[in-house]
Amino acid sequence: MNSQYKKGVIELCVLALLYKQDRYGYDISEYLSGRIGIADGTVYPILRNLKSEGYVTTYLSEESGGPPRKYYSLTKTGKEAYLKQKEEWLAFAKSVESLLEGEKDDD
Repeated sequence: MNSQYKKGVIELCVLALLYKQDRYGYDISEYLSGRIGIADGTVYPILRNLKSEGYVTTYLSEESGGPPRKYYSLTKTGKEAYLKQKEEWLAFAKSVESLLEGEKDDD
């Protein structure tokens, strides 16, 4: 898949995963690389950016029995941003799909 397609939607995918449940960085990276083929290390700059924007907070958890993992959790602002971006993306994707399938424009 064209990497330019992915660049515009990876942040939204990260927000979607965190909207469902708290996750640690490696888990997010593995999930997305298995579904949309992202490169190792792609997720961490996005997580740092989301944290600096106030969309996520972090906490350490030792549940795995190994060293503590840094989990990411959406803030209220992050949840609101996700819902807004999701709505925008779905409307955009629907418009592109309509264009590609050759449906008439309502203008």
